[in-house]
Amino acid sequence: MTSTLAPPLNLAASTRPDFPLLAQTACLGQPLIYLDHAATSQKPRQVLEALQHYYDHDNANVHRGAHQLSARATEGFEAARAKAAAYVGAASPNEIVFTRNASEAINLVARSWGEANLRPGDEVLLTVMEHHSNLVPWQLLADRTGCVLRHAGLTETGELDLEDLRGKLSERTRLVSLVQVSNTLGCLNPIAEVAVLAHAAGALLLVDACQSLPHLPVNVATLGADFLVGSSHKLCGPTGMGFLWGREALLEAMPPFLGGGEMIQDVYLDHSSWAGLPHKFEAGTPAIGEAIGMGAALDYLQAIGLERIHAWEQQLTRQLFTRLQAIDGLTILGPTPEQQPDRGALAAFHVDGVHANDIAALLDSAGICIRSGHHCTQPLHRHYGLSASARASLSFTTTPEEIDRFAEELAGTVSFLREHS
Repeated sequence: MTSTLAPPLNLAASTRPDFPLLAQTACLGQPLIYLDHAATSQKPRQVLEALQHYYDHDNANVHRGAHQLSARATEGFEAARAKAAAYVGAASPNEIVFTRNASEAINLVARSWGEANLRPGDEVLLTVMEHHSNLVPWQLLADRTGCVLRHAGLTETGELDLEDLRGKLSERTRLVSLVQVSNTLGCLNPIAEVAVLAHAAGALLLVDACQSLPHLPVNVATLGADFLVGSSHKLCGPTGMGFLWGREALLEAMPPFLGGGEMIQDVYLDHSSWAGLPHKFEAGTPAIGEAIGMGAALDYLQAIGLERIHAWEQQLTRQLFTRLQAIDGLTILGPTPEQQPDRGALAAFHVDGVHANDIAALLDSAGICIRSGHHCTQPLHRHYGLSASARASLSFTTTPEEIDRFAEELAGTVSFLREHS
C-alpha cells in the first residue's frame, strides 16, 4: 500500500509538541532521542488528559452501577470499544474483546477456541519470525490437546516464504497464526493472500497486528482475517490494555476464557450462564481508565491519518537504512526499503565483533534509546545464528535530524568498541 501522498508532511514538526516525554534532556544535557517505539510508544498529552479526566471526574466501576459516575464511566469505556471497532473495520463493537495486552488476546483464542476445537493431530501453522506471544500459547495448547505445530520459513531477503507456507498447509491445518509486520525483520506479510490460502485449506487465520496498527491502515475485512489482536501501548495508549477482534459467529461459539463477575448472566450454586458478547470474555473489573486512554489514542492517530503516518515513516525508514548501510560490518535483518517499500519503520541489525548490548549501553550514555537483545524472537535469532541484535524503531514523531545523530553516534560507538575489544 505504498502511499500516493507526496511529498509526505513533516509529521514530527506538528506532533512532537503533543508528547511531553520527548522534550526532556538526557545525560550530560543531551536531547533525548527515543528510537524504541516498537517496544512501547510514547503518549500524547491528549491521552494523558483523558486518563486524568477519568480519575478526576468519572472514576467508578462500569456496567453495574445505577449512579451517574458509573454511567459516565460505562459510556467512556464502551465508547473506547466502538473506537477500536472502527479503527480495524469491525462489523460491530461486539466483536471487540478487551484484554490486558495482545499476549492475553492470543492466549484467549488458544484457550477458548483452541481447546474447544483442536484434537490430536490437528495442526496450527505459525512462522519462524513470530514474537514469543504467538509461539508460547500454541506450545502450551499443543501440550494440552496433542495438536501439532508447524512453522513456515523465510526467504533469503528475510520475508515470509509464501511457497513454504503453501506447502505446509494441509487438510489437517485448523489455524494459521502470524504477525502482520515483524518486530525484528520489519517485513510486511501478505496477509490477504495468506487468508485466501488458509481458508481454501479449511483453516482460520489469526493476525498479530501489534506492529502494523500504529503505522498503516488495517481493515479486518480487507485482510480476510478471522481473529486479530492489538496492544494499546504500541498505539500511543496506556499499558495494561489490548484487544481481540474476532468474527462474531466465532466468538459466539467459543466458551468463556476466565470466570467471575461481569461475564455471567445468571449464577447458581452449581452452574452459571454467560453474558452476551463481548462481556462473556471479560471477567472482573476491567482496565477502565486504560480503555478510555486507548480510545483517546485511537482518536489521535486517526486525526493525523494513518496514510500520512505511513508515508512519513517510509521516508524516515529509507533515510535510516541509507545511514546504517554506510557503517562497515553492520548487517540489517529483513528486507530493505527497495525490496519491500511498505516494510515496517524499524531496523534490527548486528555488527561484526560488537555485542548489541554494548552498543545500546553506550548510545544510552549519549541520550539515544534503542533496543538490544532478542526482541522476544529467540527462534528467529537462532535462524540467523545470533544471540541478540540491536534495533532502532521509528515513529511519526521521529525527525530526520534524530536519525542523522543516531547514525553518527552509532558509527563512533562501533569504532570505539572495536578499538577496545
